Amino acid sequence: MTKSELIDALAARSNLTKARAELVVNCVFDAMTEALQRGEGIEIRGFGSFTVRPYKAYSGRNPRTGAPVPVPPKRLPFFKVGKDLKELVNNSRHLGAIKGGDDDDGDD
Repeated sequence: MTKSELIDALAARSNLTKARAELVVNCVFDAMTEALQRGEGIEIRGFGSFTVRPYKAYSGRNPRTGAPVPVPPKRLPFFKVGKDLKELVNNSRHLGAIKGGDDDDGDD
């Protein structure tokens, strides 16, 4: 699902115009981004949690030349899926919702 599809879905499920739904989605994303920039975690019960993980500097390699490249320390967002969402997605396999899944229907 893309951001524009999310906006369309929000507008369709509520009495919001597309413009108002876009404003809501942008406000939520902005608030989440600002919280992560401050190093705060975000927990959405039943969905998952976002945290910021620090990574130490290390020596990487340029894939083209093989030369060592110093990689500076960084902080990256990390998402951990919630139990309810994990179960929902996992159980949807039985409904045929996943394309290219492990069901053996012979349509290769």
